[in-house]
Amino acid sequence: MPELPEVETVRRGLETWCLNRTITKVQTLHHRATNPRSISPLSELVGATITKVSRRGKFLWLELGRPYCLVAHLGMSGQFRVQEPSIADEKHLRVRMTLDNTQELRYIDQRTFGWLAINKYEGDIPTLVSEIAPDIFEESFDRTLVKAKFRSRKSEIKRALLDQSLMSGVGNIYADESLWRAKIHPATSCDQVSPQKLESLFRAVESVMSKALVEGGTSFDSLYINVNGESGYFAHSLEAYGRTGEPCSRCGTPIERIVIAARSSHFCPHCQRM
Repeated sequence: MPELPEVETVRRGLETWCLNRTITKVQTLHHRATNPRSISPLSELVGATITKVSRRGKFLWLELGRPYCLVAHLGMSGQFRVQEPSIADEKHLRVRMTLDNTQELRYIDQRTFGWLAINKYEGDIPTLVSEIAPDIFEESFDRTLVKAKFRSRKSEIKRALLDQSLMSGVGNIYADESLWRAKIHPATSCDQVSPQKLESLFRAVESVMSKALVEGGTSFDSLYINVNGESGYFAHSLEAYGRTGEPCSRCGTPIERIVIAARSSHFCPHCQRM
């Protein structure tokens, strides 16, 4: 599933190619592409101008002038592509939005777990995103408060990292990589992680996602916005995720896999002791 760096890469691409463009036509080609909580059909976007592209965690939205915006969640396989109308339709094209420069903003989603929705704001955040916590790169991210919330929990630290109501944007891949860097076992209870170790983990989250942003942000051009969550990650830099049985790059111990919160968790049993 696309995580914060992949979605931020998409946001930057949309900002580059769609900012100040007006939507002149909308075709919805699959009913599941529209979230049931959308306040109106996507066809109501005709005539709206994209004034800003924003993101929180794994959600992004096109600002259309208050009080409305177009919120998008990419699910597992959602993609946005900006293409010329002469390019053939993709097999899994779900929504086509024609822009005033004749280019098309296409939403493609093979598994149809993602969605689009016309939404209103709650303060500066769309109502559909209001329960999602700030991510670690936002100015509103209160590091001291979030660390206190982590340490008050008795659940596994990996489970807490995936909880978007605590800190958004971290998914399975980046959780494993950050825990490996901080040398914390993914099943460690949150209340057993020292403040110093927790700060080390937060620094690791910043570092691993910053690196992914640098590498993921160079893979699109004027007609393609990279949003492929599987290929957008800097796979050659992985230290833990998906490396079961391979040697840890720090100590040589084989990486192990366990299941936490119904997700595979990869770790080094020597470097990341309970």
